[in-house]
Amino acid sequence: MGPVKLECGACGREEAFGPGATVCPSCGKPLLARYAASELDADELRRAWASRRGSGMWRFRELMPLRDGEEPVTLGEGDTPLLRARAIGRDLDLDLRIKDETRNPTGSFKDRGLSAAVTRAALDGASRFVVPSAGNAAAALSAFAARAGVPARVYLPVDTPEGVRRRCLHYGAEVEEVDGLITDCGREAAAYARETGAFSVSTLHEPYRLEGKKTMMLEIVQELGWRAPDAIVYPTGGGTGLIGSWKALAELVEAGVIADAPTRMYAVQSEGCAPMVRAFEEGLEEAPEWEGAVTEAYGLRVPRALGDFLILRALRETEGGAVAVADAAMRRAAVELGAREGIDAAIEGGATLAAARLLREAGELHSGETVVLFDTGSQLAY
Repeated sequence: MGPVKLECGACGREEAFGPGATVCPSCGKPLLARYAASELDADELRRAWASRRGSGMWRFRELMPLRDGEEPVTLGEGDTPLLRARAIGRDLDLDLRIKDETRNPTGSFKDRGLSAAVTRAALDGASRFVVPSAGNAAAALSAFAARAGVPARVYLPVDTPEGVRRRCLHYGAEVEEVDGLITDCGREAAAYARETGAFSVSTLHEPYRLEGKKTMMLEIVQELGWRAPDAIVYPTGGGTGLIGSWKALAELVEAGVIADAPTRMYAVQSEGCAPMVRAFEEGLEEAPEWEGAVTEAYGLRVPRALGDFLILRALRETEGGAVAVADAAMRRAAVELGAREGIDAAIEGGATLAAARLLREAGELHSGETVVLFDTGSQLAY
């Protein structure tokens, strides 16, 4: 099927689904892919998606950015397990599930977004890619660009773990290190794109990384027997996966695949970089840049997110919230996921468990609820 149009998430301007889409030409905010979901047959969708299990995230192609007859650039991303955390769940009196994204080809959820972005851009004729990254997105772009046969350059903060740089080089990408944060890398990447014509797949600077990330929620709903979870806890840097989860649930309701989507969405950030938490608590519609961001969780070290207004809208519309946790609590929780549940979790995944404990204590999560924590990447990535 593919999108029928693109729509600005801020001003509502509509654009054609076509090559070279970046951000809204009127206000510079993210464009969102829109589908004629209400015209789809819900029973046929459920049957088709069930029959394609084992074929990765592209089994949801009816709600993905592909035209009829097009094939994706794929390394088998998706189809990751939704693991029940029995021991920790008993402690919290929750039906606690872990969406284990460490099983993706390069070890993180970034593979979903970059598969979708590279697919659409390569089909539309992109001849070079660029991305600023705190780590995992750089490795993912490097791999999928190689798969597509298109050169890529990545910009990394100079203090990014050495393992990330080595993985990018392994996949043949050019690596540029920047003395600063991901926002500084973003400025360098944007300049490179202007100078060379490289297509930037920076977070929400094109519409399709979001489409790949939303497949996490499509898989969750299918795994739960076509019902939405009561709540999710999402480690939030750029927030693409949280926005994607919100978008996926709306599309499933529109298509009639599920009757309703009562899922409350909670963003978790580090106490050393918590622009979304501060904006949520202050009732703001956008999140001012966080000065002096410091955290060991590289994926959460995002001082300013282009999709901030969409994240905040999702949190409020779902009656969720935002919580900041200390790096030490994240580390302890990541170790706990490994020691008590056998689950591989980097510090960002640990952040979700640390946040879930705080939310349970505050009465935000209720006894017996199905709560999904997003384990976004392997500890081995660092």
